[in-house]
Amino acid sequence: MYAKWVLAALVTIAAIVLAILVPNPAAWIAAAFVIPVLWLGLLLMLVVKRLSVEYTLTSQRFIDKRGLLGREVNQILLVDVDDITYEQGLDGRVFNFGTITLRAKDMSLRAENVSHHSKDPSNDKFVLVPVDNVQHVANLIDEARREERRKRAIYMPSA
Repeated sequence: MYAKWVLAALVTIAAIVLAILVPNPAAWIAAAFVIPVLWLGLLLMLVVKRLSVEYTLTSQRFIDKRGLLGREVNQILLVDVDDITYEQGLDGRVFNFGTITLRAKDMSLRAENVSHHSKDPSNDKFVLVPVDNVQHVANLIDEARREERRKRAIYMPSA
């Protein structure tokens, strides 16, 4: 949502400048209405996004719960995860967030092809967006995966 926050800041500045330059009281009224509605809308969007996504890492599974009123739950056994990668763009590096991709070969993940998830039959993957503190979270998932594979005595090449 960082791009939306920057755009809202630019719109706010433009509305204030326009209200100052145009001596019409309607410009002040429009700015006084548009600015709070814009920021309240963004704040509401942020709250909904934060409340509607929940990731849970257990010793055996990674669970993704989505939805505010309805609920969709997707999970993957950690022992089935073959690869964990994360990506960060410039804004992600600045604000410490990114995308984590869990890949599993020769299995069918329970994630449906919905926003923030993708399913590719040739190389199944589970995509998590956005994830705060992405490097730390990716490392936690990898450590849990390695521990579960050790418990089950499944061979893993050293990283």
